[in-house]
Amino acid sequence: MSFTLVSACDHGEGHSDNDSEKAMPEKQLRHVVLFKFKEGADPAAIKKAEDAFMALPAKIPEIKGFEWGLNNSPEGLEKGFTHCYFLTFNSEEDRAIYLPHPDHQAFGKLLGDILDDVLVVDYWNK
Repeated sequence: MSFTLVSACDHGEGHSDNDSEKAMPEKQLRHVVLFKFKEGADPAAIKKAEDAFMALPAKIPEIKGFEWGLNNSPEGLEKGFTHCYFLTFNSEEDRAIYLPHPDHQAFGKLLGDILDDVLVVDYWNK
């Protein structure tokens, strides 16, 4: 496997270092959530939880980005975690609104009988 890094820098007339900084995307707060469902969990209940999580960005405007998917790693290191959700926030304040938000709390209640484990990692992108 090889990687190619392409960089284009123009420090010509009319461009200052400050202009370059403005073009750089701002840091964003990433919120990664992994779910491991109980063995024998009802597939309909899992689907209901998936749909409820996917509906949160429309209900909570502080969520600036959202994607999710099912594990398909061939490495066998998932430790039973099957679902990965990746949310983006612009600030810790936005995340602080999201966490206790009534729609997020209602979603969490759907997981009570079917969730075996959850792993959450938050980080500022670099």
